[in-house]
Amino acid sequence: MERLRRTDVPSAGRRVRTGPGGVLRAVLRHGPLARSTLARVVGQSPASITGQSAELIEAGLLREAPELAAPKAVGRPHMPVDIDTGRFVAGALHIGVPYSTVALLDLRGRVLTEDRRDHRSTDPADLVADAADRLRKLLAAEDRVPLGVGVATGGWVDQDDGRIIEHPLIGWRGVPIGDLLAGEIGLPVWVDGHSRALTSAEELFGQGLDASSVVQLFIGNVVDAAFAVDGVVHYGPRSAAGGVAHLPVAGSGEPCFCGRTGCFQVTVSEATLVRRALAAGVVGRPHFPDLVRAAMDGSPFAVELFHERSIRVGRAVATLLDLLNPDRLILADAAVVHVPGCLEHVHRQVREHSFACAHPESTVIATSFREHTLSVAAGTVMLHRLYTDPLGVSRGGSR
Repeated sequence: MERLRRTDVPSAGRRVRTGPGGVLRAVLRHGPLARSTLARVVGQSPASITGQSAELIEAGLLREAPELAAPKAVGRPHMPVDIDTGRFVAGALHIGVPYSTVALLDLRGRVLTEDRRDHRSTDPADLVADAADRLRKLLAAEDRVPLGVGVATGGWVDQDDGRIIEHPLIGWRGVPIGDLLAGEIGLPVWVDGHSRALTSAEELFGQGLDASSVVQLFIGNVVDAAFAVDGVVHYGPRSAAGGVAHLPVAGSGEPCFCGRTGCFQVTVSEATLVRRALAAGVVGRPHFPDLVRAAMDGSPFAVELFHERSIRVGRAVATLLDLLNPDRLILADAAVVHVPGCLEHVHRQVREHSFACAHPESTVIATSFREHTLSVAAGTVMLHRLYTDPLGVSRGGSR
């Protein structure tokens, strides 16, 4: 009997958001738009759209764009509205294993400026104080007003209370990162895991726009995943969903901090690849970008190292595709973005091992945010709240 693929079955339509958040998202996605067109897109009455647009303009989130209006014709001209990127910015802090990144983004999720530095200390109070100081310096050079700060990191992150429950690679447990940073910076702070944040970023600003279901897989020193349906990310109890770090990898003997060997994260992590490259003399220091650069320059060992990793990543991707059956799986992986052949290896493994995915090339794709993945992840933690409750956030009443 011929195997039935998911693409043989029609997919359901996407949920349409309403209210000020739906209006703002529609303009972000389709704008600039005349109010009459916006009413049709959102499925609300013209009167309702007129009122909500006026509120969003007054809040500084939308602007009228007369320069984009159609040529004059008989009757009243249709004045388009667009996202106002001239009044506000979103702050961002991404906490990685070797370094942290602070940045400012506009309301379209574009990175305006960023500052990435190695940790001087991973003590939570010291790291947060240093990050807040760097953010203040970025804001001092910016005319636009900050609406708040988004924090993203790996590990187990509880979005609801802004707490990092556990991040073994930097030795953190129960760190109230949201409260710590808010106390230092004096702005509202929102916190989430970076895979979940990137899932929202793809839906708002990237390639997840037309997909009703998306899996995000992050490959770095931390390896984790997220899953969203109709733009709603699944968190699970205590925000624990998305843990793939300890999936077993056949043939791997890498020792994991959990006490077992062959876990997915330790097998494919940046730290493991750098250690192997150092031992082979391919790089002269434990710096992952040096290894990526070596592969881009054609080092046979570096290229083979990344291709081997991509094969293992591809097999995990095939499992996730069969388990969750998403319209799209998006890989945040520096090698997939920069090293030729890596994405092709992933596609080949999916073709060989997945029963659900009929078209790997169009289903499994690289992140939209090639050069600023970490900054976009962190900034989107704040921007996602804005596009959910724009009036509450802009008035300082939603956290």
